[in-house]
Amino acid sequence: MLAGFTGILGKLITLNEGLLVWYRLMITAVTLWVLFYFSRKIERIAGRELLKLFGVGFIAAIHWVTFYGSIKYANVSVALVCFSATGFFTALLEPLILRTRFSVQETLLGLMVMAGIYIIFHFDPEYKTGIILGILSALLGSLFPIYNRKFVERHRSETITLYELTGGFITLSLLMPLYIWLFPAGHFWPTLPDFLWLLALSWFCTVLAFQLSVNALKKISAFTVNLSYNLEPVYGILLAFIVYKENKYLGTSFYIGLGLILLSVVLQTVRVYRARKVN
Repeated sequence: MLAGFTGILGKLITLNEGLLVWYRLMITAVTLWVLFYFSRKIERIAGRELLKLFGVGFIAAIHWVTFYGSIKYANVSVALVCFSATGFFTALLEPLILRTRFSVQETLLGLMVMAGIYIIFHFDPEYKTGIILGILSALLGSLFPIYNRKFVERHRSETITLYELTGGFITLSLLMPLYIWLFPAGHFWPTLPDFLWLLALSWFCTVLAFQLSVNALKKISAFTVNLSYNLEPVYGILLAFIVYKENKYLGTSFYIGLGLILLSVVLQTVRVYRARKVN
């Protein structure tokens, strides 16, 4: 539910996608360091492990940049639907990275999502750039839960969240001069409404949602976490319909594609429930 608000907030904030994510990470990182310092939850990490956490944080940062880029070039609804491809990429990449058993069922469910996205893409070519960015965002978004599944075996969720988002901020800061040169921004400083929306985005949709996601990985697979995140389009699209009236610009093909995506979520939920009942 928290994730469902990210698209709405991203469109409300007038900064370009790169600056939006940079401010989001800055506010989040500072908030976490202050909170964890006073609660004494800061854990020292060795150099090599720290670099790994920073690397995953960089992937998360670029994932967000492409996600908000998808919103800017298309709209909230299209960006959120493309995000659903995360499950497909997870089904392919998780066995390769973690050396686990390849699941035919998870791959088929992921392909169902991709079919839904293809239907939207095929019949609504005006969203081409936004869809490409959205699919790239989904690919990147599938990686950091997979790598986090390794980290949760060695570190607390607070530690993972702290160092990954700090690493995302540092690495994105190094790239920002080049990014601004390639994609000039209309303005660099957030307005007062922008700043208030950034606080909501950072505190609720990042700090709280990120820690809940990491804690979930202790109980369920990265694929199930990502596929459950496919409910994000449901909440986000409903909000986009209410706030931005995006339903006026979406044709029948969008709803057919969305229907396939929702069906994959239902089937995976039933699959996980039956597996737990057997065990």
